[in-house]
Amino acid sequence: MKIFLVSTLFLLVLLLTPISHQAQNKLPTNPEKSEQTWDMDKTVGTSSPLQIIILLTLLSFIPAILVSMTCFTRLIIVFHFLRQALGTQETPNNQVLIGLSLFITLFVMSPTFTQIYNEAYKPMSEGEITQTEAIEKGLIPLRAYMMKHTREKDLALFLSLSKAPRPATENDVPTTALIPAYMISELKTAFQIGFILFLPFLVIDLAVSSVLLSMGMMQLPPVVISMPLKILLFVMVDGWYLIVSSLVKSVT
Repeated sequence: MKIFLVSTLFLLVLLLTPISHQAQNKLPTNPEKSEQTWDMDKTVGTSSPLQIIILLTLLSFIPAILVSMTCFTRLIIVFHFLRQALGTQETPNNQVLIGLSLFITLFVMSPTFTQIYNEAYKPMSEGEITQTEAIEKGLIPLRAYMMKHTREKDLALFLSLSKAPRPATENDVPTTALIPAYMISELKTAFQIGFILFLPFLVIDLAVSSVLLSMGMMQLPPVVISMPLKILLFVMVDGWYLIVSSLVKSVT
């Protein structure tokens, strides 16, 4: 969890590079320059609240980063389709589905975030690389993950819309075009999986409706009979195990 938070926030934490530590390194040891030292401390003290405000403002982008640059979107959409196919209305509720999607996302993205932490944030915090180099190194594994799950057709769409020159390699693809291309690729994949999930439960609904209609039980809602059958089928085949294992394999 710590590595995930640090890796997600490392672009934001760059704004909070310890200015006070840098200032202390630059402070003169000559007592005659005490007035200059006082002025520098005053400047540092004035800028710290502004940095905190900027950080708190940028923290609002964390949900956008989670949704647009990880597998979270695919997971939550598939789980929503599954709930609709079962016909259980609000069971499991949104909090449970979001929590499950979040921790599966942490599990799937942990190698990527660990790489970002080790190659970008940790060297930057130790002063081995600059902030610009940390941003460049941190984007490499994240871009590689998104590129792996982005369709060429979707990527070509945003490249053509941006009227940018055709990139020679994957490294030349702009991140601003890669992120929306990755998102619509994830949406398409999630809807395809959701459609496949609906099919067996739709067959049960049709079978129950046909049986009730042939028996003349017009006033009995088919969902009253079909929902327990769908839940029984889902439990017997160990549905959560099959769906989660398939989703994890599809996003790794």
